[in-house]
Amino acid sequence: MVNIIWAFMAIIGIVYAMFHGTMEQVNKALFESAGEAVTLSIGLISILVFWLGIMNIAEKAGILKTITKLFRPIVTWLFPDIPKGHPALGYILSNISANLFGLGNAATPMGIKAMEQMKQLSGSEKASRSMITFLALNTSSLTIIPTTVIAIRLQHHSISPTEIVGTTILATICSTIGAICIDRFFYSIDKRKCGGD
Repeated sequence: MVNIIWAFMAIIGIVYAMFHGTMEQVNKALFESAGEAVTLSIGLISILVFWLGIMNIAEKAGILKTITKLFRPIVTWLFPDIPKGHPALGYILSNISANLFGLGNAATPMGIKAMEQMKQLSGSEKASRSMITFLALNTSSLTIIPTTVIAIRLQHHSISPTEIVGTTILATICSTIGAICIDRFFYSIDKRKCGGD
């Protein structure tokens, strides 16, 4: 559906440019944007490779295991439907660890695997309580080091690309707490409705 919306917007833009004689400006903007996108991607790759390497070192040094142990009681509380020792919990913890370091690209495959495991566990086509909670948690994504944003700021020659770390931590703590509260609020409403029927 999103692809259709984007395609529809692009077609409207091109048709509008044709009727108003601004096709040359549209072509110029397309080529300039494409060049900027390639430059930005190359810059992002170097930063992401660096942080993925750091994460690999952290994993070998046992730091990720420590983070996993710290978050295990919270994750168990957030996902009571998932049995202890189920692979879904491991993927959820890996996803949270990757998001902590701002590695959204590394977190995505783990998030997909977690969703697959939770879908198998629920045995339904509908999203389970755990899947909804995970989606809310993953979207709010608690972050300590916003790697991708730092990389973009470096690409655009920011004087202090890491000055956003403090505000990012504060903002993501607020968004994560908000996501959990909203998730629990709607779950309690749904539970009351089901109990009332």
